Amino acid sequence: MATSLKRREQPMSREGDQLIVTPLGAGNEVGRSCVYMSFRGKTILFDCGIHPAYSGMAALPYFDEIDPSTIDVLLITHFHLDHAASLPYFLEKTTFKGRVFMTHATKAIYKLLLTDYVKVSKVSVEDMLFDEHDILKSMDKIEVIDFHQTVEVNGIKFWCYTAGHVLGAAMFMVDIAGVRILYTGDYSREEDRHLRAAELPQFSPDICIIESTSGVQLHQSRHIREKRFTDVIHSTVAQGGRVLIPAFALGRAQELLLILDEYWANHPDLHNIPIYYASPLAKKCMAVYQTYILSMNDRIRNQFANSNPFVFKHISALNSIDDFRDVGPSVVMASPGGLQSGFSRQLFDSWCSDKRNACIIPGYMVEGTLAKTIINEPKEVTLMNGLTAPLNMQVHYISFSAHADYAQTSTFLKELMPPNIILVHGEANEMMRLKQKLFTEFPDGNTRIMNPKNCESVEMYFNSEKMAKTIGRLAEKTPDVGDSVSGILVKKGFTYQIMAPDDLHVFSQLSTATVTQRITIPFSGAFGVITHRLGKIFESVESSTDEETGLPALKVHERVTVKQESEKHISLQWSSDPISDMVSDSIVALVLNISREVPKIIVEEEVAVKSEEENGKKVEKVIYALLVSLFGDVKLGENGKLVISVDGNVAHLYKESGDVEGEHEGLKERVRVAYQRIQSAVKPIPLSAE
Repeated sequence: MATSLKRREQPMSREGDQLIVTPLGAGNEVGRSCVYMSFRGKTILFDCGIHPAYSGMAALPYFDEIDPSTIDVLLITHFHLDHAASLPYFLEKTTFKGRVFMTHATKAIYKLLLTDYVKVSKVSVEDMLFDEHDILKSMDKIEVIDFHQTVEVNGIKFWCYTAGHVLGAAMFMVDIAGVRILYTGDYSREEDRHLRAAELPQFSPDICIIESTSGVQLHQSRHIREKRFTDVIHSTVAQGGRVLIPAFALGRAQELLLILDEYWANHPDLHNIPIYYASPLAKKCMAVYQTYILSMNDRIRNQFANSNPFVFKHISALNSIDDFRDVGPSVVMASPGGLQSGFSRQLFDSWCSDKRNACIIPGYMVEGTLAKTIINEPKEVTLMNGLTAPLNMQVHYISFSAHADYAQTSTFLKELMPPNIILVHGEANEMMRLKQKLFTEFPDGNTRIMNPKNCESVEMYFNSEKMAKTIGRLAEKTPDVGDSVSGILVKKGFTYQIMAPDDLHVFSQLSTATVTQRITIPFSGAFGVITHRLGKIFESVESSTDEETGLPALKVHERVTVKQESEKHISLQWSSDPISDMVSDSIVALVLNISREVPKIIVEEEVAVKSEEENGKKVEKVIYALLVSLFGDVKLGENGKLVISVDGNVAHLYKESGDVEGEHEGLKERVRVAYQRIQSAVKPIPLSAE
């Protein structure tokens, strides 16, 4: 097993930023779909299901491998239990505090399906993962998303496409820092009687996490499957038998009911044979489907213009097994589809010993369920009461599973051409066969195909270049090569924009403000001393008189105003920015240093202003001393040049021009660079330093 994700240390970036995908469920198995993904400090969880063959904590994905509090977004593709049934547990019983999204139809059906799941689950109170109260609380936290609507959460962009499969099913495309990941969930590219086919995204993702339920199998055409289905039912009831169709209350059940109702309408000889839709959710389910008619395909919407296709003429709802009068031939569609418990299991136990009866398995069967077991036609089965009974009824597997077969999967991937394919939601053997066959579809070797097990991480690396776009008035003129663009860099999520300060409130939720700072410093000396000292440090010191007080003032570096407030105080005022703050700090330090000098300096006008000649001599002494500290042997030569000797090599420095002569090129260059730096160090700070 891979190292726990919540304890995983962040690796050093190699060849780009690391993206991690880890199945917490549905890795080399069907059931408890849950895929963890992290990239650039963002984490996403796709789906949150349970395993139908297990109960209690064993049915959950491997949540202990992650820290739920770090998940930013949880995306649910559709309402089936193996994709959504651990959501109440995850939202209410873990430290998860992110946001969760699903489509409108999925949210409506999620509540019905999970409430029914709690009621029919034959587990002890200790093994119950959640109760109806937890489901209601989770509903408040679920946000809805429309197909093709783009949502952004903490720099994570995502939107969804129609996935077929069941009402409201979605494929999610996620964009983090320009890297796109498509998670298909369960999908079908074939339009059926009421659902549209899955959409093809308009651009290729960098990673496609795709279901592999059907492996390399190919579906029969829909018309052939429907004929087999109706032929078995017709022949069974004609000889006095009963037909059990175990199906989940929502999803394939509605497709099969449409087929049965149409077939009965076209065969008057069957009108005396009842069809029952046996589920506690029967009426509520049909109300939901009638509500979301406009989410279905053109065929259903055109029918709806005349009459509601989900108001069946030949099918009755059966809310309880106690209401069922088993007195002759009948057709009963009952949940759950796996025959683990509930209506379908009760009817199976009653009918399995009669050879006139038939059971039609219409969907995918998960390993470990009774439905999977009876496909192999064992001689005996174990009933719910623990006794065994002979299996004499006919068992037919006619798949109406709305999962993509190999033809759909390979075509879908060849149209998208993702460079990285991750297979999930498939039995290990089927998945391996699919992986090997897909390699033949992408023989160029540029496509990676992976099938990680549960808790096994797939690591990929992506180079995400940072690019900033200029907007607003900065974008009005195209800069020439070599021009600099000056503005405010604004980062939102993983996008960068450069804009003028005045545009900040237009293109972002930010605004600009100017902070004016003012400080008063005790100073009882002559103001002229400050003027003199500042003139030695800064190139620009402008003297003036304050208009209000008539006292002297200075403008230093065109940024900081120094005023004499009284005989004992001076003030500094400036608009805050890094350079102005630095200038003001140096002025404060200088003033405080003057105040500490003893005895106090009283400067008269003629003493305060020193001659340029004296300043020049001081500069020459400083330059000479610094050169000696660097090179050692420095002598004064003819015409004011300096003679510098190092290890027998001699260089002649002309102080006025800065030129250096000598035979040793290395020494010449060292002297020239050192002299330039010394000159810049001893001069006052120029105004151009900003």
